[in-house]
Amino acid sequence: MNPYATSIFLSSLATGTTITLTSNHWFLAWMGLEINTLAMIPLMTKSHHPRAIESTVKYFMVQATSSATILFASTLNAWQTGEWTIMNNCTQTPAAIMTIALMMKLAAAPFHMWLPDVLQGQNLTTGLILLTWQKLAPMALLFQMSQQLNTNMLILTGLLSILIGGWGGLNQTQLRKIMAYSSIAHLGWMIIILTFLPTIMLLNFILYLIMTASMFVMLTNLEAMNINKLAISWTKNPTLTSMMVILLLALGGLPPTTGFMPKWLILEEITKQEMTMLALLMAMSALLSLFFYLRLSYAISLTTSPNLTHSTSTWRYPTKSNPMLPITIIMSMFLLPLTPMTNILP
Repeated sequence: MNPYATSIFLSSLATGTTITLTSNHWFLAWMGLEINTLAMIPLMTKSHHPRAIESTVKYFMVQATSSATILFASTLNAWQTGEWTIMNNCTQTPAAIMTIALMMKLAAAPFHMWLPDVLQGQNLTTGLILLTWQKLAPMALLFQMSQQLNTNMLILTGLLSILIGGWGGLNQTQLRKIMAYSSIAHLGWMIIILTFLPTIMLLNFILYLIMTASMFVMLTNLEAMNINKLAISWTKNPTLTSMMVILLLALGGLPPTTGFMPKWLILEEITKQEMTMLALLMAMSALLSLFFYLRLSYAISLTTSPNLTHSTSTWRYPTKSNPMLPITIIMSMFLLPLTPMTNILP
């Protein structure tokens, strides 16, 4: 794609997200979401591959449906209350419809079916944008509406997302589909804690963005699309591959990595709300996601010899440098000791 066109579409993407993040009016928020969607379509079709076109059509249909639902819910709320304000002014029925529409945009269960197929048809860079940047605006709207949402609906949706995100990734061999189901599972943890303590949800979301971005940059550097290519990546960049093993454990939420922090805080808060059974179900469901993270770690580190070639020289494998990669790797692994400094618990 032409660099000028790419810059225009990325600028439009940033503009749409900024409009939604800074708006307190439902129509402006809807307009920002529409700009965001329309700017994403050309970026998804730039490869001109049939799979990319198919995934783009699926993405457009889902996003158009959810945007129309958001506009309907906001209009219904304005008709009932006389105002278009987002915060502290939403009746029960429009709030439920708005929750469903935002869950559809975020690919939370049971509206998750489109995300693995859409992500599989895109390259890793576009997949990174879909799983990180495209979630900013809907999550900001949920954060603003956190006190008006139905707690039981969010708990049911979140628990279903954790279960489906774990089950769906068990037998996958394509890394993009595995990251899609990982996103669904992480989203379930954020949704459950949203109405109880939104600040923990915000912390979880920030850490999810850091870890997912780090993982996608690593996969792009190693040019790995499936488990087989990941298993032979040791000769390309041994240091980066060894760091990827630790990052996968961080995504699974194992201590002492960063990924343990949000799960720990969420389970603690859920237990304080006297919902011990829910906390137990969440902890057990997290083991499903941990299984396929450990499966990837096993494929990277324990199934191949460090030297696959007859020569120990790796000059034939040029390495790509990314200045953001060391920062994101460090933040994805070593932020757990900073947990007492967050000051988000009452």
